Amino acid sequence: MDGALVFREDWSLHPKGHLDRRRHDARVREAIRERLPDLLHDESFLLSDGKAIVRIPVRTLEEARFRFDEGKHRHVGQGAGGTRPGDVVGRAADGATPDGGPGEAPGVDYIEAEVTLEAVEEVLFSELTLPNLRPKAPEAVSSDGERFSDLRKKGAWANLDKRRTVFRALKRARLRAALAGPEEGGGVGTERGRAALRLTEEDLRFRAYAPAPQEEGRAVVFAMMDTSGSMGTYEKEMARTFFFWMTRFLKTRFERVDRVYIAHHAEAKVVDEETFFRKGESGGTVVSSAYALALRLIAAEYPPERYNLYAFHFTDGDNLPQDNAEARRLLEALIERTNLTGYAEVTHYAKRRTLYDEFLPLASPTFRLVRLQDKSDLYGALRHFFSERPA
Repeated sequence: MDGALVFREDWSLHPKGHLDRRRHDARVREAIRERLPDLLHDESFLLSDGKAIVRIPVRTLEEARFRFDEGKHRHVGQGAGGTRPGDVVGRAADGATPDGGPGEAPGVDYIEAEVTLEAVEEVLFSELTLPNLRPKAPEAVSSDGERFSDLRKKGAWANLDKRRTVFRALKRARLRAALAGPEEGGGVGTERGRAALRLTEEDLRFRAYAPAPQEEGRAVVFAMMDTSGSMGTYEKEMARTFFFWMTRFLKTRFERVDRVYIAHHAEAKVVDEETFFRKGESGGTVVSSAYALALRLIAAEYPPERYNLYAFHFTDGDNLPQDNAEARRLLEALIERTNLTGYAEVTHYAKRRTLYDEFLPLASPTFRLVRLQDKSDLYGALRHFFSERPA
């Protein structure tokens, strides 16, 4: 008895343009991921209203084809033997002459793809999360999610439900076989049955998704930044860039996360978001003032039993020496009350500041510290603080 033909590949169901578009999008995402450390500092994003576009080079896509050997080397169909997997048996010419001079071989073609802020956020934020987030009563915060809600006859090929598509084709084939009757040879195992099992556009079923908010514990994030006179242009830029992407991440992925911005020099005070990113620097540095203010706010407005608490502090580490012990004592109290506390020291110098050495012995799964000496370190700091495990 002939077996039933359940599925036969129909290339008309795979438009070439759609596949090429998917390959191109994958290349663009790969290029964004490779250039994230540089893109995070692009002024087009940092100074925009969210509609900025930048251009990044992306290697062009080529169709698979046979190519002639441009070196016109002589080849045979077998090797000399004695090789093992991984051995290099030859290298393609890179176009340069043996002495390093200019060559005549063609290079690799690149195009410049336009990248939006949303595209960069999609790649960056897919790697980030609020660590140790736990349900808290009685209020909750909703994070973005989605769930399968319906089937449709039209949709993106990525959402094609293969199982339900084949099931639809089988159902149609059996119905036709039942109507035709055995005397007309309409069984599933017959030639007519095989023809009936071929997929048509009427058989296609695509998954449809609807937003599904996920209830999580309500969160409060304390953003603390040193605005003293010792914070130079580089230190300010690094701190503000970190908090810019942190704010975008929280606004994009969470509906109700309170953000408390604290600016400090010798004294600390709560400021609004715009002032936080524009405030100039002056005065001395007393780090303990920021921690003391955060602890007072927690005691008065954000009890840990109702809120997931996070605190992130950026400074150059140039603190008043007499304040280091008090800063450590208050930081330990802050660590006990928060889901995660992060300390970042921004400096050009290889030698650590005394405040960093004061905090380094603090061993706690809810405390992370990092030093940033180069702009490329910012990407690592984001992943270090906003991940379930330190990056």
